Amino acid sequence: MFPKVFIVILNWNNWSDTLECLESLKNNDYPNEQVVVIDNGSAEKLRTDFKVIYNKENLGFAGGNNVGIKYALEKGADYVLLLNNDTVVAKDFLSEMIKVAGKDEKIGLIGPKIYFYQDKNRIWSAGGQVNWLYNKGRMRGYNQIDKGQYDYPKETDYITGCCLLIKKEVIKKIGLIPKDYFLYYEDTDWSLRARQAGFKCVFVPRAKIWHKGSKSSLEGSPSYIYYHIRNGLILAQRYAPWYVNPLVHLDVFWRAIKQIIKLVFFPQKKAWAKYILLGLKDFYLNRRGKYENWH
Repeated sequence: MFPKVFIVILNWNNWSDTLECLESLKNNDYPNEQVVVIDNGSAEKLRTDFKVIYNKENLGFAGGNNVGIKYALEKGADYVLLLNNDTVVAKDFLSEMIKVAGKDEKIGLIGPKIYFYQDKNRIWSAGGQVNWLYNKGRMRGYNQIDKGQYDYPKETDYITGCCLLIKKEVIKKIGLIPKDYFLYYEDTDWSLRARQAGFKCVFVPRAKIWHKGSKSSLEGSPSYIYYHIRNGLILAQRYAPWYVNPLVHLDVFWRAIKQIIKLVFFPQKKAWAKYILLGLKDFYLNRRGKYENWH
């Protein structure tokens, strides 16, 4: 008897990548899965044979995926797989993750080896690690050519939401993806919450996918800067060791000061300083979720 897996794919104004992802899933060899696409308020509708749920607005990563997770649990899912729409998958990626997940009831979240789409043998992620000193998560093996150095399963700090398989028992115990972040850090929070509840996050190298990289928000954009500053502080407040938390805040303040100094010499960097300071302010004012005042 194969456990029932629901694959949840979130789309926002990027149907071309979503369709390529869905096409790759047609070759998936796992015999008991169902795909549901969650559209986060895109301007255009998708024509596909797969199940599509249309949100009226952009609910962010957490809000959009939670719609799919609720649907999956209502339909009797044993596992839920979150999969970025800008990925393509190996035929056996899901089978390999299910094999490992079934070996230990304490394995709660499972992730594959993820490669760059444009460079098929270059690693994007071999599991996630949290560096509290710099208040950020990082991908093991990022940008390395795969020479077999990560060809063994390993328990990691977190599983990236790019491709995250989670057991229904974990969701029932820790709840849905936290919506405080809106964008970035939700997967890390969810993983750390699962670990606090006694579950393991495990990287499975025999499961493989290829990732194009985010097109919905670009590094250096106002949203990227704002959410990384504010959300990193939220994550540290919740999970960082007590003796590290003050250093995290000092690091962010120092980054803000450096950006302000740069304004004197590089006025074009104004947005960096503005949104670093805005992220700081909104964190201390306890403003969570989506920032509503983008211009």
